[in-house]
Amino acid sequence: MSSSTGTARGPYRTGTRRREQIVATAVTVFGEYGFAGGSIRTIADRVGVSHATLLQHFGSKEGLLTAVLQEWDRRTVEASLTDVTGLDYFRRLPQVMTVHLSNRGLLELFTTIAAEASNPAHPAHAFIQRRYTDNLATLATHLQQAVDAGDVAPLTPAEIEIEVRLVTAVLDGIGLQWLLEPSTDVTASVETYINRTIAAWSSSHR
Repeated sequence: MSSSTGTARGPYRTGTRRREQIVATAVTVFGEYGFAGGSIRTIADRVGVSHATLLQHFGSKEGLLTAVLQEWDRRTVEASLTDVTGLDYFRRLPQVMTVHLSNRGLLELFTTIAAEASNPAHPAHAFIQRRYTDNLATLATHLQQAVDAGDVAPLTPAEIEIEVRLVTAVLDGIGLQWLLEPSTDVTASVETYINRTIAAWSSSHR
């Protein structure tokens, strides 16, 4: 029993490692060349597998792009946001955006896919929709924590939803402006907005 189980798990582990290797390589390639320049064939060549073998793991180019964006999200959260709650979560957002600047290709990739995936027929539509839903829920949780702690003035659930949508819109917008004009001071812009927003939340006269 244990011998057959070990035999079965061997190929599975190998496949999992190969998939992780492909995603890690794709993160690098898209980070270097962006959405248009980062080809599936380049990724396959760097990994040392055929184009067909690579697609077997992900089903399509869109499937690989989704996996790359998921990995980018995971790295961002692990690097910057796992140890903070409440208002500190929002205060950490300028740092998160600064990290994105070192991965222009990935920011470009996300911005492109997010716009295209607004079409329900797009293969990445469900992923992008879920990502925004999860992100808004996370921001709402931290803002509610700040309300509960008395760090900001009381906010209704409806007001919290509006506030976190505005935060998300500003982060996306500043990222797009930087892609169009690299001289944009992303860190200072986001920090200024977050400081003003927290000040407004803390006032009873919003």
